[in-house]
Amino acid sequence: MLRALLWLPRSVRRTWRKSLLIRVTVTALILSLLATAILGLLLLSRITTGLLDAKERVSVSEASAGLGEAQRLLTAADTGPVAPPPARLVDSVVTTLATRAGSPATFDVLLLSSDPLVDAPERGTNLVAVSSIPQALRDAVTSSNRQSWTYTEIRFLDGRALPGLAVGAPLTIPNVGPYELYYLFPLTGEQQTLDLVRGSLIGFGVILVLSIGLIVSIVTRQVVLPVRAAARTARRLSSGHLEERLPVRKDDDLAQLARSFNEMAESIDTQIGQLEELSRLQQRFVSDVSHELRTPLTTIRMAADIMYQERRTFDADTARSVELLQNQLDRFEALLADLLEISRFDAGAAVLDVEHVDLALLTQRAITACEPLAQRSGVRVSFAAYSRPCGVQCDSRRIDRILRNLLDNAIEHADDSGVVVELAADSDVATITVRDFGVGLRAEEIEQVFHRFWRADPARARTTGGTGLGLSIALEDARLHGGWLEADGVLGQGACFRLTLPRVAGGVVDHATLPLSEENVGDPDEESLTVDARQGSDA
Repeated sequence: MLRALLWLPRSVRRTWRKSLLIRVTVTALILSLLATAILGLLLLSRITTGLLDAKERVSVSEASAGLGEAQRLLTAADTGPVAPPPARLVDSVVTTLATRAGSPATFDVLLLSSDPLVDAPERGTNLVAVSSIPQALRDAVTSSNRQSWTYTEIRFLDGRALPGLAVGAPLTIPNVGPYELYYLFPLTGEQQTLDLVRGSLIGFGVILVLSIGLIVSIVTRQVVLPVRAAARTARRLSSGHLEERLPVRKDDDLAQLARSFNEMAESIDTQIGQLEELSRLQQRFVSDVSHELRTPLTTIRMAADIMYQERRTFDADTARSVELLQNQLDRFEALLADLLEISRFDAGAAVLDVEHVDLALLTQRAITACEPLAQRSGVRVSFAAYSRPCGVQCDSRRIDRILRNLLDNAIEHADDSGVVVELAADSDVATITVRDFGVGLRAEEIEQVFHRFWRADPARARTTGGTGLGLSIALEDARLHGGWLEADGVLGQGACFRLTLPRVAGGVVDHATLPLSEENVGDPDEESLTVDARQGSDA
C-alpha cells in the first residue's frame, strides 16, 4: 500500500512533464477557474451591496414614517379630555404601527422602555423576542437620541430566527416616560435572491470552466498532435529510418513546420549518404593502399634484411643507416598491419575465433612478452591474480593483443613505482586492470585516449615508436567480445585501464569485478570520466 502511495505522485509528475496537452489544459482550467471565481465573487458582492443598500433605504424610510405616525397618535392621546392608561396607550401605538406592515407582515415592531427603573409596559408584534435588538443598537439610540440601525438576527419566542435589519429611534410617551421604537425588517427575500444568484453563478461558472477546458483541449490537441508526429518521425530518423517524412495537408504554420522538417530530413539523408560514400571510399582507400604497399614493402624488406645481415662489412655511417632503415621498416610493417586490422573493423569483417583459455595464463604470457621492454625502461611489472584458474571463452589472439597494447602503454608512461596488473572474476565476468603511476591523464584526455592516432603529448619522446592505433584496435577487440575497455587517470598520479569480458561467449557484461579508480568500484555507469567499449571509437 505504501509503495502504491509513493508510486502515484511520481507517476503524476512523470505524466505532467511528458504531456504538453495535459499541462496546457490543466493550466487553462485552473486559470479560468480562478478568473471565474474572482469575477463571481465581485459580481455577488456588487449584487449583495445593491440589495442591502436598497433594503436599508426602504427600511429607514418606513421606520421614519412609522415613528411620525406614532408621534401623532401619542400627541392626539395627550390632548384628549381623559389620559388613557399606559398599557392601553402602548398597545394602541404597536397595533397602529402593525397595521402598516400589511399581510403577511413585512416588518415587526418592538416598543421598549428606556428607563429600567420604571415598570413600564413593553410590547411587540408576532412574538418577536427582545433579544433581537443588539445592546449596541440600544445604546446608540439612547445616547445619540436619534434614529440608528444595524443588521441583526430576528429571534422569535417560538424558536425561529431570521436574518434582518433593525432600525431604532427614541420615542417619548406622555405620562409614561422615554421609550425606544424598533422596526425589524426580515431579509428573507434578499437572502433568497442572493442564494439564487449564487447558485446561478456557480452553475454558469462550472459550465464556463468546463467549456474553456474543452475548447483549450481541442485547440491544444490541434497543435500537439503534429508536434507528436514530428517527434515520432524524428525518433525514427534517429534510429536509421531516413525515408520517414511528415505529411503536409494544409498551408498553415504547422504545415510550414512540416515542410521545413522534411527539407531538413532530406538534407540530412543526402549528407549522410555522402558521408557514407566518403567513408566507404576512405575505407577502401586505406585497405587498397595497405594491400598495395605490401608488395613493394616485401621487396624492400628482403633487400633491407640482406643489407642488415651484411652491416658489419659497411663503414660506420652506412651500418648506422642500415639499422635505422630496419627499425623504420619494422614500424612501417606494424602500421600496415594495424591499418589492415582497422579496415576490417570498419568493414564489419572482423570475426572471433573463440576458444576456452585460462585468462590468468594468457595475462602472464603477455607480461613475459613485454618483459624486455620493461627491463629497458627500468619498470617492474607485478601481477596479482585473485581468480586462478580463470577460464574464459574468447579469441586468445585478440585478448593477447589487447593486453600487450595496455602493457606497452603502461610501461612507456610508468615511473619508478612500476606497473600493477590485477585479475579478478566471478561467475559471469572477468576483469583485468593495468595500472601505472606515471604522468597520468587529464580529464579531457580520458575521453580521447581511444581515438585513432591520438597522442596525449605529441612532443613527448617515445621509446616504443607505436603507431597510435593500438588502443583503438584494443577497444574494437573488446567490443567484438561484448566487453568493456575503460580508462581513468589523474594528471601526475598515473592511469588505469580496465578490461572486462564475459566468461561465456555471447554473455552480457553489466558489472566489473575490480575498481577502475581508487574511489569507484563496480558499475561503470557510476564512474566519472571513463571511456568504455559501449561508446565506440572515433575514426
